[in-house]
Amino acid sequence: MAEPMLQVRDLNAWYGESHVLHGVDFDVGEGEVVTLLGRNGAGKTTTMKSIMGLVPRRAGSIRFRGAELVGMRPDLIARTGIGFCPEERGIFASLDVTENLMLPREVAPGGLSVAEIHTLFPNLKERARSQGTKLSGGEQQMLAIGRILRTGAKLLLLDEPTEGLAPVIVQQIGRTIREIKARGFTVLLVEQNFRFAATLADRHYVMEHGRIIDMIPNAELEARMDTLHEYLGV
Repeated sequence: MAEPMLQVRDLNAWYGESHVLHGVDFDVGEGEVVTLLGRNGAGKTTTMKSIMGLVPRRAGSIRFRGAELVGMRPDLIARTGIGFCPEERGIFASLDVTENLMLPREVAPGGLSVAEIHTLFPNLKERARSQGTKLSGGEQQMLAIGRILRTGAKLLLLDEPTEGLAPVIVQQIGRTIREIKARGFTVLLVEQNFRFAATLADRHYVMEHGRIIDMIPNAELEARMDTLHEYLGV
């Protein structure tokens, strides 16, 4: 069996004296879409930030394509081919859409061209000269994802990409994730909307109190919906 693209083992993380992650274990295979599900405060975003080296203190093992990331600087982690799209999206208000799109350096060959990104997100072509502050929430999310796809990163960490977006934009984000999966990209997705996640993901890891407490293959999701409702308090 091929080694997973991302292997997280016994991951612990702290903010100051607060111990947030407690021995997190999970895998993401190349070409998969995998979700982290859980209530607010379960540790999902902290897990993503730990992968990127953005948590002050972490211990355990995070291996990406065999390379150990714990102890590596965030800028070097990004250069291994991992792109992080935070919930706040990180759009530069003083730059226009094209400038935002072109800002990050390429980390590997195989990134999407600007034309390909415009095909995925026609709004970005129409708003190419609009300032970041003039974009809707949905357009900002499209720009944040498109910016990563241009860099050549092969693993995308998407934190709550549908949060606060209109249903029509949520559908467009879903189509985009399916399209980039078909192109060979790998996605780790934090998502409160598990019904949205169910249309995309291969597997779901459930987090609670900084731990992975269950893994549900998407094929079993319908049969285990009552259990998932209990986990999520839906």
